[in-house]
Amino acid sequence: MNLSFADTTPDDVETLVQIRIEAMRESLEHLGRFDPIRARERFLASFDARYCRYILVDAIKAGFVLIRPEPDHLLLDHFYIVPLHQGKGVGAAVLDTILSDADTRALPVRLGALRGSGSNRFYQRHGFVKTHESEWDIYYSREPRVPVTVA
Repeated sequence: MNLSFADTTPDDVETLVQIRIEAMRESLEHLGRFDPIRARERFLASFDARYCRYILVDAIKAGFVLIRPEPDHLLLDHFYIVPLHQGKGVGAAVLDTILSDADTRALPVRLGALRGSGSNRFYQRHGFVKTHESEWDIYYSREPRVPVTVA
């Protein structure tokens, strides 16, 4: 697997919305909350091309990630892998890259995941700890790993 990233632009918004809908559809249907119009509106409300990157697997768009830098943490605001590429280690490889960057910057990473989504187990397996919940989402944080120095 050749993993890389590519910048997005405001012109990519419809492609990104479709990736988001495709990636979230099953979880939202399970909760009885699948609504492509609402999914589009929620994404548009937080989209910022400066912080968004396509995830490419062998030069094919396999998803995208939007990481918003905040004063005291990195907010993993959007992270979607299309179903065709799920379960193949793509998400773990991308998250490892994100966490390595956060560790280098000594910043925690925070995110929210849809209640009932398999993404909750994914984030917990990668060291995220639940901080609080809302009606539809569970929120997590992962503190930076400090390198151990050997004397």
